[in-house]
Amino acid sequence: MGNHNITFNYNTQVTELTMPEYGRNIQQLITYCKTIEDSKIRQGCAEAIIDLMQIITPYNRNFEEHRKKLWHHFFRIAKYEIDVTTPYDMELSKELDIVKPNKIDYPKNSDRYRHYGSYVNNMIQKAKELEDPAKKEAFAKLIAGYMKTAFRNWNREHFVSDESIKDDLANMSQGSLQLSEDITLEVSQGTPRHLRQKSYHKNNKNKFKKKNKNGKRY
Repeated sequence: MGNHNITFNYNTQVTELTMPEYGRNIQQLITYCKTIEDSKIRQGCAEAIIDLMQIITPYNRNFEEHRKKLWHHFFRIAKYEIDVTTPYDMELSKELDIVKPNKIDYPKNSDRYRHYGSYVNNMIQKAKELEDPAKKEAFAKLIAGYMKTAFRNWNREHFVSDESIKDDLANMSQGSLQLSEDITLEVSQGTPRHLRQKSYHKNNKNKFKKKNKNGKRY
């Protein structure tokens, strides 16, 4: 047998894929397109590549939006170093294609009072908007009752006093909702469904396990 020189090409030896979902062939075609000197031929080559990109990627019913996205990806793979035009009124540059996410505003007092849930914060905001003092106090009392219920559901082993709930309500409302010392808080009867379900499963967890060991199905 004669001597044969076999050369292997490894991915670590080639250019890194900018967008792997289009594959290496598309990237190589775009790289070749950048080298074409004739502007008309280069433009035609770019449009043909866009057609190929469309074939290999799924798109929704909005055809135009999908084509715009393909042009964005084309320029990204080309590193924005190619002189071709798009059929759309689009400005394509590296700076414009960098999407900066909007800052997320986290709810205030989220760490200390998160056991009450966002539902309580929403009710507090509604109560603060009330102008009638009597209605505002009645709503505040209702909220405090729910807060006591929520605390009991998630902290059954700890006692919580009415004074502690009232202090939390005052702090969470920035002092807008304050209940007097002579008001006694009652556990809310309108416990949300998700809390009732969690409490039910928690109380019956051991009972279900015992029955399951006996072979009964539920």
